[in-house]
Amino acid sequence: MKQDIKPGIKEWLVLLGLMVVWGSSFILIKRGLEAFDNLQVGALRVSISFLVLLPLAIIRLRKLNIKNFWLFIIAGLLGNGLPAFLFAKAQMGLDSYMAGILNSLTPLFTLVAGVFLFSRRTRLLNVLGVFLGLTGAIGLLSYAGEGSFTVNFQHAVFVVIATICYALQMNFIKTYMTKYDPVTIASLAFIFIGVPSLVFLFATDFIYRMEHVAGSWESLGFIALLGVFGTAVAIIGNFWLIKKSSALFASSVTYLMPIVSIIWGVLDGEPFLISYFIWIAAILTGVYMANKPPRINKSMN
Repeated sequence: MKQDIKPGIKEWLVLLGLMVVWGSSFILIKRGLEAFDNLQVGALRVSISFLVLLPLAIIRLRKLNIKNFWLFIIAGLLGNGLPAFLFAKAQMGLDSYMAGILNSLTPLFTLVAGVFLFSRRTRLLNVLGVFLGLTGAIGLLSYAGEGSFTVNFQHAVFVVIATICYALQMNFIKTYMTKYDPVTIASLAFIFIGVPSLVFLFATDFIYRMEHVAGSWESLGFIALLGVFGTAVAIIGNFWLIKKSSALFASSVTYLMPIVSIIWGVLDGEPFLISYFIWIAAILTGVYMANKPPRINKSMN
């Protein structure tokens, strides 16, 4: 099995870029839900990403061995197809800060899936780092939410399922798809979920809403931003991270995303609390600890 590589400067910069892009995703979903229902938001997000990546997919599709189609179908469903619909459904009845807390379960599930399902090596320091980062994310988001932990379990379960999907996809790609470049994985993964999403979208009252619902074009614009930058472009960066470092490191972005949410809040006039520094420090320390590579026994060949 290919060993995980210690992240370098490039990997950290890409992770920070994903933090900014994905940290803004919740507000874009919220704006999209102002004119469309959750199924339409999910279908729009996938469809727009599919159309953006389609030219790249066509070029690569001719070179793909038909026997390997299943790899891209699984990667697309787990990481892009199902979560797009699950998060849109969750935000119908879940506060953004609580969605952020639940989304921070991704590294934990990634670690567990990697060890028990994909036979990946880990060490106690990694486990402690995962829990420290999770504690920091919960603390930061709790203070941002004024200490309220009110959870709508009916909707929260959709975020939990989405984080499990992310964890499985990242381990799956790291185990079975490292021979493919990130653009190939991203574009071909969407070609198998994009067409069904487009068909489904136009089977709904999407056209009617575009013509009769006030603010529909604005909502479409927000979802387009999410589809282009928060999905199509971001997943290429995410797949590159998985290939160059580890699934756990790539999933660590969910710990950093709440920091972006806090920044957006401050820019919007919300107060910045000194206690935020404590939780941010816990997050950064946890991410560092969680991604220390396992020791390699040099006496082994």
